[in-house]
Amino acid sequence: MDRTAQLTARHGGHTAPAVAYDPPSAPDPLHVRAARVLEDNWTGGSTVPSRGLYPHQWSWDSAFIAVGLRHISPSRAQTELETLLDAQWGDGRIPHIVFNPSVPLDAYFPSPDFWRSSTAGRAAGAPRTVQTSGIVQPPVHALAAWLVHCADPGLSRARGFLARAYPRLAAWHRYLLHRRDLGGGGLASVVHPWEQGMDNSPCWDAPLSRVAPAPARSFRRADLDHGAPQDRPTDLDYGRYVRLAADYRDRAYADGAGAFAVEDPAFNALLIASEHALARIARELGATGTARHARAERLTAALIERLWDPAEGIFLCRDVRTGRPIPERGVSGLVPLLLPDLPRAVAAALVRTLRGPHFGLGAGTRLVPSYDLLGEAFDPHRYWRGPAWFNTCWLVERGLRVHGERETADALRDAALRTADATGFAEYVDPYTGEACGALGFGWTAALTLDLLHEPLGHAGPPTGAGMSGGHDGAPQDVKGGDRG
Repeated sequence: MDRTAQLTARHGGHTAPAVAYDPPSAPDPLHVRAARVLEDNWTGGSTVPSRGLYPHQWSWDSAFIAVGLRHISPSRAQTELETLLDAQWGDGRIPHIVFNPSVPLDAYFPSPDFWRSSTAGRAAGAPRTVQTSGIVQPPVHALAAWLVHCADPGLSRARGFLARAYPRLAAWHRYLLHRRDLGGGGLASVVHPWEQGMDNSPCWDAPLSRVAPAPARSFRRADLDHGAPQDRPTDLDYGRYVRLAADYRDRAYADGAGAFAVEDPAFNALLIASEHALARIARELGATGTARHARAERLTAALIERLWDPAEGIFLCRDVRTGRPIPERGVSGLVPLLLPDLPRAVAAALVRTLRGPHFGLGAGTRLVPSYDLLGEAFDPHRYWRGPAWFNTCWLVERGLRVHGERETADALRDAALRTADATGFAEYVDPYTGEACGALGFGWTAALTLDLLHEPLGHAGPPTGAGMSGGHDGAPQDVKGGDRG
C-alpha cells in the first residue's frame, strides 16, 4: 500500500500518525487527491503551502492545514501545530515563517539572512535553535487546536496536546492584546501587510503610500521564478514590503514606531474566534473559560465600534497613524460574519453586501472575491486585488452557517469543492471564471477541501453563541469549523 493509500484507508487505532482517521468507507476521489496533496507537501514535521513557491512553514497556513489534516490524521494535525509553536518567541509572538534549514537561501526571499531572527530578535526572545521571520500572521491557531482536539479527544488527552498548547496560545494572545494594541481601542494592529495575510490588498494602498520603497537592486524576487508577474504583487509594492520589514528588523522587532499600523477586521475577528476557542480549551483542562468568553465579547464590541460602517454594510480597516477608516471594501470586512455575537442587523447587512454588486456571490461570482468587484483597483488575477481564495471562502461559509444562511452556505461549499477539483487545488482563482492562478497543489486549498467534504450538505453550523469553536459548556463537539513575506 503506497503512502497516499495509507492516508485514505480506514484505521481504528492511534499508533500510526499518518494513517487516516475515520474517512468515508469508500473515499471520494476528491478526498483521495486532497490527501495526496497534503502528503506530497509534508516535510516530516509540518506541511509546506507549496513545494516550489513556499518551501517553508507558514503560520496561518499550518493552522488551516491542521483543520483539514484532522480528518485523515489527528496526530499529524497536532504535530503540525506543535512544530509551529516550538518556534514561538519569548514575547509570545508566533512568527509567520519557520525556515527549513535544508532549503537553499536563494529559494525564497526574504530568507533567514534577511530577518536575522536569532540576532536582531534577541531582545524579543527569538529562539536560538531555529530561524524564523520576525512578523506574525492572523491568530487562527487556538481555533485550529480546538478543532484538532475535537477530531479525536481521546488521542489528544493521551498525548497531552491541549495541556502543552494552551500556555503557548495564551502567551500569543497576550502579545497581540497588549503589545499590538497600537490604536488604544482594544484591537490588535498589524505592522506589515504580510501580517494580515492579504498582502497587496487595495486596503493597504493608502497607508503603504507613506513608505519609501527599498531599491530594486537591494533584493531579488524569488517568487517570480514560480508565479506569473501579472498574478503577483508589483515591484513597487514589494519594495515597500521589504522596506517595512527591514525597518522593523533594525528596531529589534520592537512594536509601535513603524510607518504602517492598521486595525484589520479579519485579523481581529480571528483573534476573537480563537479567544472563544481558548475558553473551551481551558474548560477541557479543568479551568474556567468565563473570562475568555467575556474578553471575546468585549473585543466583538470594540470591533463593531471601531471598524463597522453601517452605511457601507461592511467592516473597514482603520489606519492607526491617521485615525481614519480606509474606504476600501475587501473580503477582510466580511470575515467577522463568523462571530456568533454580532448583532442581527450587522450580520444581515454583511450577507446583503456579500450577495450584492460589490461581491456578487450567487449572482456573478463563483467564489467570494478578495476585493470589491466595482472598485477601481479590482483585478481578477492579481493576488489579493480580486481573485477568490479558498481560506477566506471557508471562513465566510462558516459565518453563513453561524447566522443561519444555510442555502447560501451550501451553494458556496459546492462551488468551492467543484473549483478545487477543477483547478488541481489552486492557490487562488478568478472569481468569475474559476480559472486557476498562482501555485497548484496548494496546502490549505487541499486541507479545507477535506474539511468541507466532511460537512453534511445542509449542516446548520453551531448553535447561536457557539461560534466556530464548540459550545459554551466546553464540551468537545466537532464543529467543522499570502504573500507570505
